[in-house]
Amino acid sequence: MIRKTAIYVLIGTAALIATAPETKAADAYTVGISAGATGRGSSNYAPIAQSLNLYFNDVNARGGINGHPVKLIVRDNQNNPSRSASDAKKFAGNGDMLLVMNAALSSTYAPMIATLKKAGMPLMFAGGVCPRAVFPPADRLQFCTTAFAANNDSAWAMKLIKELATVPVKLGLVAMSIPISRNGIDHAEKVAKELGMQTVDKENVPPPTPNYAPFATKIKAAGANWGFSWAPWVTQVKTFEALRKQGWKGRYVSYGHINSETELARIKDSGFIVFGANAFFQDNLPIHKKIRSMAKKGKTSYPVTYLAEGWVAAM
Repeated sequence: MIRKTAIYVLIGTAALIATAPETKAADAYTVGISAGATGRGSSNYAPIAQSLNLYFNDVNARGGINGHPVKLIVRDNQNNPSRSASDAKKFAGNGDMLLVMNAALSSTYAPMIATLKKAGMPLMFAGGVCPRAVFPPADRLQFCTTAFAANNDSAWAMKLIKELATVPVKLGLVAMSIPISRNGIDHAEKVAKELGMQTVDKENVPPPTPNYAPFATKIKAAGANWGFSWAPWVTQVKTFEALRKQGWKGRYVSYGHINSETELARIKDSGFIVFGANAFFQDNLPIHKKIRSMAKKGKTSYPVTYLAEGWVAAM
C-alpha cells in the first residue's frame, strides 16, 4: 500500500489565455528561466523548463495572453551558483524581460536575488523550495509556485508522525548538507521536541555521496523507529533504501518531489510515506489528461508525472 498525503491541491485551470489575432514577436511577453537542466539534481529541475515550454507553446498557438505571445528564454545554470549569477545579469540587462524564474537548487538563489533586486526585476521560484522571503511579510519582488516550503513542511510532517505513531517516537532526521535543508531539519527537531517526541540521531549528508550506508547505520544504531528527511529527492530516497538494506523496520516520511510518484511505484514499500502539494497523475483528473495530451504533442525526455510543477508555474 502506498500512502499519499496531500496538503493542498494547486492544480487548476488557466483563465488568462486569450484567442487574439497574431501579433509581432516584438510584442511578446518575455520571461527568462534559469534552470538546473543538466548536472547534479537535474532530474528535479529540467522537467520544469520542459513543462513550461509545452504550456506556452499551447498558449501561443491559441493567440497568446491578451493577444501577446510568450517568449520563454531558458538558460541552464547546471545547479551552479556562479552560473545562476551570470544568468541573472543577462536577464537583468534585457530591457524586454518582465519576469525571471528560478528552477534549481537553493544554492543558486542568493546570487540571483541580489542581482535582480538591484535591477528591480521580479523573481519567481518554480519547482524548488520556497524561501522564507515569499511568505508574509513577503518581499515585493519574490514569488513562489510550489508548497515545498521552509519550516512549514517540517512542522506538518512532525504532526503527521505524532498522529500515526502507536509507540513512543524515536526519530532519525536526515538533511542534505546545504543550508536550507539543514534549517528545515533543525526546525523538525524543535517541533518534535515540542510534541514530546525524541530525536535520537540527526544526519547531514554531503551532496555528492556515493555511499549512504554509513548514515543509515548511525540512524539504525541509535534505535530510530521513525525517519524524516527534508532534502532533495536523492538524499531522501537513498537514505531510506540504505536503511531497508540493513534490515531497518521503521517508517519514513519525506517530501514528495516531482519524481516521487514514479519512485513510489518502483519502491513498493508501505513504510515509505511522502506528502506534497499536487494530486498524483494516478488520480487521472482532467488537468492530468490535458498535460498527457500536450506531452504527446510536444517534446519531453521525462515521464509525464514529472511535469506537474512546471505546469503549475506556467499557469
